[in-house]
Amino acid sequence: MIGYAFCGSFCTLARSIAVMKTLLDEGYEIQPIFSHHAATLDTRFGTAASFLETVSELCGRRPILTVAEAEPLGPKLPLEALVIAPCTGNTLAKLALGVTDTAVTMAAKAHLRQSRPLLLAPASNDAMAANLKNVAALLEKKAVYFVPMKQDDPAQKPHSLVAEFSLIPDCLKAAIRGEQRRPLFLV
Repeated sequence: MIGYAFCGSFCTLARSIAVMKTLLDEGYEIQPIFSHHAATLDTRFGTAASFLETVSELCGRRPILTVAEAEPLGPKLPLEALVIAPCTGNTLAKLALGVTDTAVTMAAKAHLRQSRPLLLAPASNDAMAANLKNVAALLEKKAVYFVPMKQDDPAQKPHSLVAEFSLIPDCLKAAIRGEQRRPLFLV
C-alpha cells in the first residue's frame, strides 16, 4: 500500500486526483491523507466535503485527517511509499525543518523513520524564492525524491514551480527503486 497525501494547493487538486486514479488503475492500494486545509477549506475549485468524498470512494477507505491518525504509518502501519501531491511551499518548509503539526507532515515523519521513499510533487508560488532553500535541504535527505517541476507562469509568477503531475506514476516506480528521476527542472 502507498500513502497519497493532499495539501492545499487547490488549483492542482483535480490533476492530483487524476494521477491517483491512474495509480489505482495500475493496481496500487492507496491510503489517502489530507492536510487540515485540504480537508476543510472550500474554494472556487470545489468544496472540501466533495473532495473528501471523491477520494474516499476512489480509494475505498477513509482518509487520515489528524496527526494522531498519521503517527502509526511508520512502524505499525508501514507504507511502501508516500506521495505528497500537491506539496505546498508551507509543507516543503515544514518537512525541511522537521515540523510535524499536520496529518501530512506526521505521515512523512513516521514514514521516513523506516527510510522508505517519500515522493514530493511541489506546487508553490515561492519555490524559487523563500522555499528554494527548503527544496535544496530536502534534496539532500535520504529517501526523499521529487517529481520533476517547471515554472507554470514565468511572466506573472516568476518564483512559482509546479510538479509535472503526469510523471508521478513513473517517479513513484523510480523512487521505490531508490532513484531520482532526472532532469529535476523541466523547460
